[in-house]
Amino acid sequence: MEADAEVTKVNKRRRDPERTREAILEVAGKLLASDGPEGLSVSKVAQMVGVNRGTAYHHFQTRDQLLSATVAWVSEKLCRESFGDDANATDPSSTKVRPGQLVENLSKFAIENPEYGRVWLVSILDPEKRANDPYWKRYKAMMEKFVLSDLAEPNIDPEVHAMMMVVGSVLWPVWSRAGKSDESEKHDLVKRFTDEVMRLNKNGIIKSDKLPVFDGEAPPQ
Repeated sequence: MEADAEVTKVNKRRRDPERTREAILEVAGKLLASDGPEGLSVSKVAQMVGVNRGTAYHHFQTRDQLLSATVAWVSEKLCRESFGDDANATDPSSTKVRPGQLVENLSKFAIENPEYGRVWLVSILDPEKRANDPYWKRYKAMMEKFVLSDLAEPNIDPEVHAMMMVVGSVLWPVWSRAGKSDESEKHDLVKRFTDEVMRLNKNGIIKSDKLPVFDGEAPPQ
């Protein structure tokens, strides 16, 4: 019975090109995270998905095409999970998602998909890829808009701040070993990260009277 069910699933994918493509990219993302670009191949992914190589090559003729499409798919998935209905907005700086909700969404995605977080993080280390990455462009534009608003403290560097927030979110699951946590523990990890980021953004971590200037001088005793 299990074998029949598996054959039925494979046949459904073959009759649904979009579903097949999605399944290929999903498996490719996990393979890319575990084995790196060198371990990725169209034929290997086809075998893991359960479709013949011809079907896989119909979607991706080369390994490089599969690699590029996988990285783009991960970033688009990250956008959808973080920004929701605003993910495809024309203005990348516009979002109706509240700051706390955005941090929570990003942290939740990273906790539930640590392998995709690693794929995305490695990809944006390349300056050219980072400049064209949909999630990074949207997050950075949002941060740039925020620092110009009356909500922000003066002299915030939007690129540095955006990098710290995003990279911290992606690395938190690795640091906390979230992949081995149950759902309750994952929820707690998301809350811990979200609460601390929002506390840090709202209050900072150093008392202003203890460090009045950023010039490398020792704080007053």
